[in-house]
Amino acid sequence: MKKLGLTLGLCLLASVSFGQKKAVSEALKLAKDANPNFTEARTKIKEALSNEETKNDAKTWYTAGQIEDLQFTVENTKLLIGGQPDQATMYNALINIYPYFEKASELDNLPDAKGKIKPKFIKDIQSTLKANLPYYMNGGIYFFEEKDYKKSYDFFNQYIEIADSKLIKSGEKSTETVDSSYIFSNFYAAIAATQLDDHATSVKALQRASKIDYRRDYTFQLLSEEYKNAEDTVNWENTLKEGMALFPKDSYFIMSLVGIYVNSENNDKAVEYINTAIKNDPNNAQLYDLKGRIYESGLKDYVKAEEFFKKALELDGENAEILSNLGRIYFNQGVVQLDNANNIADVKIYNEEKEKAKDLFKKALPFFEKAYQINPDASDNKIALRSIYYNLDMGDKFEEMDKIMNGDN
Repeated sequence: MKKLGLTLGLCLLASVSFGQKKAVSEALKLAKDANPNFTEARTKIKEALSNEETKNDAKTWYTAGQIEDLQFTVENTKLLIGGQPDQATMYNALINIYPYFEKASELDNLPDAKGKIKPKFIKDIQSTLKANLPYYMNGGIYFFEEKDYKKSYDFFNQYIEIADSKLIKSGEKSTETVDSSYIFSNFYAAIAATQLDDHATSVKALQRASKIDYRRDYTFQLLSEEYKNAEDTVNWENTLKEGMALFPKDSYFIMSLVGIYVNSENNDKAVEYINTAIKNDPNNAQLYDLKGRIYESGLKDYVKAEEFFKKALELDGENAEILSNLGRIYFNQGVVQLDNANNIADVKIYNEEKEKAKDLFKKALPFFEKAYQINPDASDNKIALRSIYYNLDMGDKFEEMDKIMNGDN
């Protein structure tokens, strides 16, 4: 009786095992049918993927990938013949293929009982992945336009993973088409990642994209902003330095670095970086303007500030901001001079000192007037001009500007 019981147990076990393997075949049949039932096919294959008898079988995972590929193909065929596919269904099936095939490949490359490796599915897996590869980029674009940035990132990222994987790589050099798609996918994977509010994913994607020779300046900018927003000051500063070294004529990096040093009151360091930038781009008016502002606000050296604002104007004489900055040097000195004069009791000395203040206001006037002509909306220019007109006893001009500022004109 004991022997019979054991035999029956073995038969039962074999029956269960055979039943699960049969379910794998049935799942594929459902997907291949003239009227495929992908929902039922997925249900059956998922049961097999979790069953002890079939979950470690390469065929189970390969079949799961086939089912997804079949649904993708059904929808994609509609697109190819000018029909209207269900794009969400099509791309959701596509994104599921690779994880199944990756696991199938892993199991397919395990040695058999005799220690030999005899893969059965690798060639078909490679063929399918190569054929489908361009559509991963299309999926990334589709979900990006739908503003589903998580799925967009997943598609672009999976394109890169597949392109880099041993499953499709060969000793042959990549074609130009694959190279351009690979570059595109790296860049847009990073762009999509920045929309996810996921610092680790964004940094990883941006670091990867920054190694690709496509819009690297912009990628470095985004990476530095990512570190800045995460308050990672060390990596923020280091990324800006690297960006400045790679793109010395891109003002973003130098301006950001100088901003860090100015805000931390490290003005000498700020000037050091400005000088480096000027050596690389000696005709950049903005660099001299920025240097002037550092000397004005940080180092309180107004003579030097005036020198560098003048140099900036030599290079860009129609820049309203630079005009205003130079005018401000004279205007502020005039205000200080006038305050000093107002504290003098002696009328003669008072008048002499007041004239000195007026001279400074006169020097400031043409710069503010030209700045105002170029940019009449800038409130600082209007405020300065009204004050200058008042102190120079230019009544008509004062009243005119006062009306403009009060909205009466």
